[in-house]
Amino acid sequence: MPSLVRRWIVRTAAPSFTVGAACMVEREDGSILLVRLVYREGWGLPGGLLKRGEAIESCARREVAEEVGLAVELTNAPAVVVDSRPQRVDVVFRARPTADADPDAAHPRSVEIREVRWFAPADLPPLQHETVTALSALASSLLAPAPGAEPAATLRLAAQTAGNQRADRATRGSRGSAAS
Repeated sequence: MPSLVRRWIVRTAAPSFTVGAACMVEREDGSILLVRLVYREGWGLPGGLLKRGEAIESCARREVAEEVGLAVELTNAPAVVVDSRPQRVDVVFRARPTADADPDAAHPRSVEIREVRWFAPADLPPLQHETVTALSALASSLLAPAPGAEPAATLRLAAQTAGNQRADRATRGSRGSAAS
């Protein structure tokens, strides 16, 4: 079968996924930058969808800048999260503000963002499902710690907090179905 025909069959029959990038941005003190969207409950990581032809690393940096006005540098290889139900692939990076950026100047720059705040890993607010999954994926990946910081401990604590939130939601969900 000619390659054009094979390619057409694969593209027609295969499911299509959206691809996005998100960043877990860490300050020097280990705090994590989270955003609250106007149309969602819970807090999430800054991020968004990849533009056609855009490199995933560029997308991650662009989305943070567009959403919160903060220039960041990516510190490690990303974790990849595939969510088959909404047919979405998220590439999640760890990042830190660039040397010339003021982390305290981060503020909502998009109409989608209601609030921007830094949280200590032990004091994370209620998180969106995707954020819990992203933090867990980052924690389980074999990422090296960022130079000059203690992000490995930060990431471990954030993932533990996120895991506790996931377990709490599962417990509430099973109680709700048992009561119905």
